[in-house]
Amino acid sequence: MASTIAVNAGARLDRLPISRFHWRILGLISAGAFLDAFDVYLAGGVIAALKAEGFSTLAQAAVFMSMTFLGMMIGAGMAGYVGDRFGRRASYQFNLALFGLASIVAIFSPNMTFLIVCRFIMGIGLGAELVVAAGTLGEFIPPAYRGRWVSIMGMVVNSGLLVATAVGYIVIPTLGWRYMFAIGGILALIVWVMRKKMPESPRWLESVGRNDEAEATLREIEAEVVAHKGPLAEVPAVRAVQQVHAPLSALFGSKLRRRLIAATLAAIAVNVSVYGFVAWLPTFLVSHGTGIVTSLWYTTLMSFGSVFGAVVAIGIADRISRRASLIAAAVAIMIFGFLYPTAQGDLMVPLTGFLLVSSIYTLVTLALFAYIPELFPTAYRLRGTGFAGMCGRAASMLTPYATVALFERFGLHGVLGMVGVVLACMIAAVGLLNIETTGQSLDDVSDDSLVTGGAAK
Repeated sequence: MASTIAVNAGARLDRLPISRFHWRILGLISAGAFLDAFDVYLAGGVIAALKAEGFSTLAQAAVFMSMTFLGMMIGAGMAGYVGDRFGRRASYQFNLALFGLASIVAIFSPNMTFLIVCRFIMGIGLGAELVVAAGTLGEFIPPAYRGRWVSIMGMVVNSGLLVATAVGYIVIPTLGWRYMFAIGGILALIVWVMRKKMPESPRWLESVGRNDEAEATLREIEAEVVAHKGPLAEVPAVRAVQQVHAPLSALFGSKLRRRLIAATLAAIAVNVSVYGFVAWLPTFLVSHGTGIVTSLWYTTLMSFGSVFGAVVAIGIADRISRRASLIAAAVAIMIFGFLYPTAQGDLMVPLTGFLLVSSIYTLVTLALFAYIPELFPTAYRLRGTGFAGMCGRAASMLTPYATVALFERFGLHGVLGMVGVVLACMIAAVGLLNIETTGQSLDDVSDDSLVTGGAAK
């Protein structure tokens, strides 16, 4: 039975000074999220190797990629349910174990059909990881630091593109594509073991009425922080947390609908920007007459924008309004997207592309890792984030087809026009929502009272 003691989890976590505890949580969560990105981006090199050695046809390679995204879409929704129903720890440990074990099994694939099945299972774990990572980290970090800390995690995740490319460049030609899955799977299982000591989110424990566990977890955290930082500040006034009935239907109800729309459009904008432009950079360049070697060199230079975009997000996350930052990043994408097709020369082409990629990944970092999870109360945080993630993944599956059709008919301007329309929809939704999250306690931005219209337990 739940205890009646007042835990006040949100206020107690928010008043903690940054300490080793927070760095450990950041490291463990970011490690899993990084492996997610690493595995997503290794696909390009692996597919090339599969085709070169006759293990896969082009048609099978397309199915391999499609199954990856389908699994990620399913995983995003599944993680939201598991995380809100059974806890953050249950969700992120299951996700990582599923991805890690499927990666290990994939090493021994006898044929492409078997590998595609393994990849689908991996995709479920991969799609779930980022949903849980962003929401869970934000629940531990004080509001004055939350934006930059989730952006640091974003920088780690975004670096997966560079690391996967570099590792693949060395490993695939010398050891073979199977070792790429071995690296990802073994590292995932190592992180899984290390994460076993991570605490459950006290905010979630309190929200579901497990107050004794929430209190015990908080006391352990506070004792660790005191040991390194000294006495803590006084706890603000106690906030009563009402355990509420939280059916999925309320996520689409009047109190949360506008937040869900803004979050979903933000996730779609991110995925359309990445998979409508960034993933097609070499193809666009070659189609405009750039040699393949020069194209790959330009693309490599531009890809550094994935990390630089996260660095920009770290710098502005807790200093500038989250809404203003998202809108500014979207406008920058439109501006540089308009300039990119007209750029010429060895300086302007990669420079304009770099600025465009940087703007896209600034939006990726602020939207996916900060803004979207902040919009939902604890009882719905992962389901809301997961639903937005599902829609974003669905957009990533459809975007390549739209990109090809628009590029063939209208050229690069057509593709960038599609991205611009989606960004404009996101700007409108975020602007009209008029909810600011920067520097605000999660309890103030998205209190569970938003859904107490349902029956309280």
